Amino acid sequence: QVQLVESGGGLVQAGGSLRLSCAASGSILSTNVMGWYRQTPGKQRELAATITSGGSTNYADSVKGRFTISRDNAKNTAYLQMNSLKPEDTAVYYCNVEELIGFKWYTYWGQGTQVTVSP
Repeated sequence: QVQLVESGGGLVQAGGSLRLSCAASGSILSTNVMGWYRQTPGKQRELAATITSGGSTNYADSVKGRFTISRDNAKNTAYLQMNSLKPEDTAVYYCNVEELIGFKWYTYWGQGTQVTVSP
């Protein structure tokens, strides 16, 4: 089992910045994909960014150029630096870890952290 604890959410004005952190613990493999997803009421959870243990990144078009995902493999921690925030970035942000064991993917989620961007 893998446990994820997010931190760093809060209230910020448009144009501001926030940094989210996600600390993973438990039986976590050295090879995995860590990511950030976000969800607003009434909508499906959507990808914000992912990063592999090798450092390859993927971003949603809506956050490219503004958000940066990174990770510290030694600490099993992922970060999401969010700059030039917009009101439409307001959402609950969830940390995600995916691990491939054999031929099966295992997915773990954090409890979520609220990000609110005021106009």
